[in-house]
Amino acid sequence: MTDLFADDLPPPPPADTPREDAPLADRLRPGELSEVVGQDHLTGEEGAIGRMVAAGRLSSMILWGPPGTGKTTTARLLADAVGMRFEAISAVFSGVADLKKAFAAADKAADAGQRTLLFVDEIHRFNRSQQDGFLPFVERGTVTLVGATTENPSFALNAALLSRAQVLILRRLDNSALSILLERAEGLEGPLPLNPDAREALVASADGDGRFLLNQAETLYAAKIETPLDPAGLGKFLQRRVAVYDKDRDGHYNLISALHKSLRGSDPQAALYYMARMLTAGEEPRYVLRRLVRFASEDIGLADPQALTQCLAAKDAYEFLGSPEGELAIVQACLYLATAPKSNAAYAAQKAAFKSARETGSLMPPQNILNAPTKLMKDIGYGEGYSYDHNAEGGFSGDNYWPDEMEPQEYYQPVERGFERKVRERMEWWDRKRTELRSR
Repeated sequence: MTDLFADDLPPPPPADTPREDAPLADRLRPGELSEVVGQDHLTGEEGAIGRMVAAGRLSSMILWGPPGTGKTTTARLLADAVGMRFEAISAVFSGVADLKKAFAAADKAADAGQRTLLFVDEIHRFNRSQQDGFLPFVERGTVTLVGATTENPSFALNAALLSRAQVLILRRLDNSALSILLERAEGLEGPLPLNPDAREALVASADGDGRFLLNQAETLYAAKIETPLDPAGLGKFLQRRVAVYDKDRDGHYNLISALHKSLRGSDPQAALYYMARMLTAGEEPRYVLRRLVRFASEDIGLADPQALTQCLAAKDAYEFLGSPEGELAIVQACLYLATAPKSNAAYAAQKAAFKSARETGSLMPPQNILNAPTKLMKDIGYGEGYSYDHNAEGGFSGDNYWPDEMEPQEYYQPVERGFERKVRERMEWWDRKRTELRSR
């Protein structure tokens, strides 16, 4: 068997010197921070990274952003910019033993007066205990930690680690930044075999991911296409990119938030768009239905009592038909909710009533409305003086139902929209009758 670590093998090239046969994205990695595209809000003179570099000292940080936005490149260039030793590990391939080696090497470098930037790719893949292992080394300055993650640090990283590192958000690359990457590729490899419309289509297909864009460009170069492609030809040649959507993390929460707020804002077109984004990316339709049912009560309530009925009917229809036929029922419910009158009065009433219930503890209801199933309870006054409303004039006694130690409260305040306008009229009528009866 060939020994891959034999002493007579040539040493590998430095990490910052890509081989000639390296992927295009690797060969086009920026050589300094000023060449990083699309992240000027961080790397510019007024950005957090720009300020740290100007000061010549880095603090630990978490680089959070979508794939292909330059997290790894930025970390390496940061080390170069401030003259720090760079060490990189990946949470996908590394374990505790690798971390111990990295920390030991950093300690040794520190003894020689060399600071270490420890870059941890996919840091969210380390479990909570492993994340805690970074803390003492970060605290005493053995390493400056730069972690990279595509997942929301609020969910993926523990609080102790987050308290010791600032979170810097890298933005998905806009069309301008992606176009710059294509220009750099063409400067190295020559013109792409695309007409202007196809070029725009290629940029759009990257969905903000620079690495994906350059990989697609490399595929085009490798094919040695002689006649420039139009958008249709490009679509046939390149495999369609699946939209980025992490059902467990950001994509899931961001899109359901966008759907909910579009519904609340009565924009049926936007609501349909976000719902379609979720369903076409593989979201479980029952989850979407659960959120619609919740919305019907939280943001519509009695302004349109049919909203909840529509959602429950859509749930039944989907269970009966399945996908894809049943998804039309979900669309129908979505449109109904978006166009229905809105009210959060029931939701606000729930929160107020629950708060009041927690604060008042175990106040007894008035004795006249308590049942008295035993002789003892009757003897001590339970149920005495209760007015049976059906026997009262107009079917309304106007009695008091609040604990003696508590003033009547107004938790539910219906709005002047939709059916709640009628509910408000009913409540006002009962209140007037109650006042009349008590004034007699």
